[in-house]
Amino acid sequence: MTSRNEELYQKSWQERQDFAERMQPIIGQLYRNFGVEVAVYGRPLVNASAIDIIKAHKSVGIHEESKLRLRESFPFLEALSKMDLHAANIDIGKLAYRYLFLGEANDLSVEQFLEKELAPLKQQDVAEPQDVVLYGFGRIGRILARLLIERTGPMANLRLRAIVIRPGKDGDLEKRASLLRRDSIHGAFNGSITVDEEENAIKANGAFIKVIYAKSPSDIDYTEYGINNALVVDNTGIWSDEDGLGQHLKSKGVAKVLLTAPAKGDIKNVVYGVNHNDILAEDKIISAASCTTNAITPVLKAINDKYGIKNGHVETVHSYTNDQNLIDNYHKSPRRGRSGPLNMVITSTGAAKAVSKALPELKGLLTGNAIRVPTPNVSMAIMNLNLKTTTDRDALNDYLRGVSLESNLREQVDYTASTEIVSTDLVGSRFAGVVDSQATIVDEDRAVLYVWYDNEFGYSCQVVKVMHKMAGVDVLSLPKA
Repeated sequence: MTSRNEELYQKSWQERQDFAERMQPIIGQLYRNFGVEVAVYGRPLVNASAIDIIKAHKSVGIHEESKLRLRESFPFLEALSKMDLHAANIDIGKLAYRYLFLGEANDLSVEQFLEKELAPLKQQDVAEPQDVVLYGFGRIGRILARLLIERTGPMANLRLRAIVIRPGKDGDLEKRASLLRRDSIHGAFNGSITVDEEENAIKANGAFIKVIYAKSPSDIDYTEYGINNALVVDNTGIWSDEDGLGQHLKSKGVAKVLLTAPAKGDIKNVVYGVNHNDILAEDKIISAASCTTNAITPVLKAINDKYGIKNGHVETVHSYTNDQNLIDNYHKSPRRGRSGPLNMVITSTGAAKAVSKALPELKGLLTGNAIRVPTPNVSMAIMNLNLKTTTDRDALNDYLRGVSLESNLREQVDYTASTEIVSTDLVGSRFAGVVDSQATIVDEDRAVLYVWYDNEFGYSCQVVKVMHKMAGVDVLSLPKA
């Protein structure tokens, strides 16, 4: 016989599932049709399963005194679906909590409250759609393609029009589509992918993506493909200076270039959330820096703003990459010739020094090194910092938790209090870095912080944000911090 408690639990669970399943199509439509990314306390709900939506609501109880039930947040999502919106990140969890528990309703209806909180959207101009070309289709290129295809729709600000790869053999097009369709780390593509041999294109969830074969940028006239004023995202790593990347600008149909690696010379290295406002309309070439620089710079900024940093050392425990060998073989760099899946490999990283390009106040204060380890994705930065003021572990963790929830860096910095989390749990994280609070060490003016990051997916999410900025699209995060 079923007990009363069992019956109540089963009924409660069924209610949560029902609401989560009703939320899914609304979340998808808001994302595709308006570019609105819905979240609950920083947990993205785009393409989330019903269980993920339930878990996101459950996480509210970790941060707040009261729980937030799905039946309480659903009216806010439903009201959003009836509003005139454009690109934004909207946290319905925080909106609902403020309305229901923090006394911010002020006798307003849900619809009136949302109109007030989302008023900044009305003040923004809607930018023209930006044609995007992915130059190179490796690990980062394919993840960027997935992220851009997610947003395919009539109100998409970034439209993936083409990918450029080196000339291949027969069957190359299907091979490229297959690599986009299946990924050993990030799983199967969420949708439908077909190949159009006649048009030499990949069709994916409504996106029609031309596949252009070329040996160099000078071989391409993008206007022949109906592509104009394009933003070219260079994922190849072949060029990192103005002369090399400037080749793209000589191709017809190209307006701007974004490098997904650290740049040399005077090219701006941008970490979104920290110095993205340095991007000017007249900038033609921008770098999105490295995955490690993106992971550590937001946390370092938060720490420096609150406590000040005298100096420090950053050690990166980084998954192996395509730059390393599967088995021992020749490599031009020291140690990298040894088998990546079998060895921990000490190597260099410029990430610590590169921080100063995005955060000049830390110039000369940080050293860095890296250890490549036998995992295919998700890395960790260990930051040993000497602070200008003293603190303790609880105070520092509480501050970083607040940064992850209510600061202007909340889309870059995530926070976990789990005592069981391991690297594979972070695969697919959309944050630049995730502070592991349980590993934090503080001794007065010395702090050691452990920051996880998905060096592929999390970094690619940062790149897309830079792409929006270069396209003249400021994607607001609401409600405001």
